[in-house]
Amino acid sequence: MVTVRAPATSANLGSGFDTFGVALETPADVVHVERAAETTISVTGTGARYIPETPADNTVGAVAAALDAPARIEIDKGVRPSSGMGSSAASAAAAAVALNELYDRGYTRRELVAVAAEGEAVVSGAAHADNVAPALLGGFTITRPDGTTVVDASLRLVVGLPEDPISTRDAREAVPESLSLADHVETVRNAATLAVGMCRSDPHLVGRGLDDPVVTPARAALVEGYERARREALSAGATGVTVSGAGPSVVAVTTSDRQRAVASALVDGFDAAGVDARAFRSGVGDGARILDR
Repeated sequence: MVTVRAPATSANLGSGFDTFGVALETPADVVHVERAAETTISVTGTGARYIPETPADNTVGAVAAALDAPARIEIDKGVRPSSGMGSSAASAAAAAVALNELYDRGYTRRELVAVAAEGEAVVSGAAHADNVAPALLGGFTITRPDGTTVVDASLRLVVGLPEDPISTRDAREAVPESLSLADHVETVRNAATLAVGMCRSDPHLVGRGLDDPVVTPARAALVEGYERARREALSAGATGVTVSGAGPSVVAVTTSDRQRAVASALVDGFDAAGVDARAFRSGVGDGARILDR
């Protein structure tokens, strides 16, 4: 048996739609795999009742098929499904690392990004790697068709998680199909600012770079209480706030001395809008880790 932990992630980060991602320190999924004649899946933990155990309908089933590695797979969910925190990516990344180890397939972590992305296609309809890349590699990642760049950034983050879920498919359908030249220029400007900020571990540059005039407003409209929570977090010391992935979670960048205040402000902001929510204090985390073999 091989056991692997893979972290929650936040993708897009506002200006980096389908490109940027960051690993979080907490929460995480833990996946156990054992050789078997055919793949079977069992799921426990947070939101387990919403996750299909049929291999064809589960991200880890697609990973097992891609690696030709049938196994008895047990998933202990720590990342809530439909949260905007890379729940399916965490499972896919952990399974990819575990099965690669179990069957000695010899893939590198970077090569496993494409394998785990096939698992993501089960959930979102397309093989996006913006969540699985940081789940596998850790840090801040920039994913391109020809590979992934990893930055070992050091930042303090807060994720606010409302109770009401949003499906990845619904969130993708909300994204506009076109944008103006002015919006394109602003998005590129902000994405460049964010990337430089990550390289410098500068929370102020990163916070400024989260702004996005196209995707975030469309998805924020699906998150009840978003604007109030965002205002409260900025007032409490966040340097920037945006929708995490497909939502409904909201990610804020801040400094160590303001992290607790920002976490409370996000919860209070959602509460003022009549939305139950909780907050995770985190930093930029590591990628998937083998716990036992």
